Amino acid sequence: MTHESRKTRIGTLAVHAGQEADPTTGARAVPIYATAAYNFESTEQAADLFALREAGNIYSRLMNPTCDVLEKRLAALDGGKAALTFSSGMAAITAAVMTITRSGQNIISSSSLYGGTVTLFTQTLKKLGVEVRFFNPDNPTEIDDLVDANTRCVFLEALGNPRNDVPEFRQISSIAHQHELPLIVDNTVLTPALFRPLEHGADLVVYSTTKYIGGHGTHVGGAIVEGDGFIWTNRPEKWSEFCKPDPAYHGTVFAEAFPDSPFLAHTRTHWLRDTGAAMSPFAAFLFLIGLETLHLRMPRHCQNALEIATWLRKHPDVEWVNYPGLDDHPYAERVKRYMPDGAGAIIGFGVKGGREAGAKFIDNVKLASHLANIGDAKTLVIHPASTTHQQLTDEEQRSAGVNPEFIRLCVGIEDVEDIKEDLDQALKATR
Repeated sequence: MTHESRKTRIGTLAVHAGQEADPTTGARAVPIYATAAYNFESTEQAADLFALREAGNIYSRLMNPTCDVLEKRLAALDGGKAALTFSSGMAAITAAVMTITRSGQNIISSSSLYGGTVTLFTQTLKKLGVEVRFFNPDNPTEIDDLVDANTRCVFLEALGNPRNDVPEFRQISSIAHQHELPLIVDNTVLTPALFRPLEHGADLVVYSTTKYIGGHGTHVGGAIVEGDGFIWTNRPEKWSEFCKPDPAYHGTVFAEAFPDSPFLAHTRTHWLRDTGAAMSPFAAFLFLIGLETLHLRMPRHCQNALEIATWLRKHPDVEWVNYPGLDDHPYAERVKRYMPDGAGAIIGFGVKGGREAGAKFIDNVKLASHLANIGDAKTLVIHPASTTHQQLTDEEQRSAGVNPEFIRLCVGIEDVEDIKEDLDQALKATR
């Protein structure tokens, strides 16, 4: 049974969407289709597949049945029309931007971003001739001053990592759409269990499935979900990628051939085809297992995080705590409005004693794992200024909410009392 309707609740979609029992074997779990290529029924069918006149499997760089189930499930969870998986979250972000952006053009991005995304935007895209212009997400009207005829999209994170800021989505979406630009939202930190960007004005959603989607730190992956709110055909001269005949596919007009999801149809048959950043079927299998418990894990993550944040604020060795789920957080009102089911599991806090004390804290945790990841079932800690954000300037670090003493704590689903005990002994070691 498939569950495409929005009336079906998220817990059911997370377990069933996009899948039928395997027609050949009757297998109930999604099989791992470990194949590079697929038999064609005839030369005519092969020609139709390659010309995009018929839907089907050609080569696993473009599509794979295991990945297909994951794509359909992600689209259902977010209320999107389609999804496309990638080998990593960074590959998904790159494809989302570069599908509609060429050398000499620009995009506008929130300045509150994961460090790897900042590096992609300020270094790698610059080498490709794409300019990224940054706006303060607390002042969305800055977008108006940054837009020009060559601007292609607006990009932001649903919850800034690690600044923990919550954008005013409706206002930003309205401004982007006034300039006839799509809004791309990275929803990695919240997932559709806590927030669905398409319901608040986003047009495309990107994920690092490595994080909470998978939930167990077992594989790297990424995805893009396409909504149906942005009408590319309103400006056919601007969005020629979708509205004009494509010479690579015998003059196919993607907006006509794929009216529900022209963006991802184009991304699959161009960017994914040519860069090869495809998700493996084994990775998709692991992410599908993770998705089945997403709606159960995320409430526990949020519950633990809120209790730990409240506890840390009272700890004598902690200078400050940044968690948007706290009632007096600067973004508490937006959390209640946009994320009533929880504010995620990432806590930022400063250890008394500065950078040296922070290093001692990290060196003394035992239950928590010191590594460069978020979204694991396990509790994770890292010092962003010297690791994930070390490539940024001091000004860029401050803009992202990273201070020298800042510790990023990604609260897991262990027993919360055991997490407290571990953090307490590590904090005492900093004295």
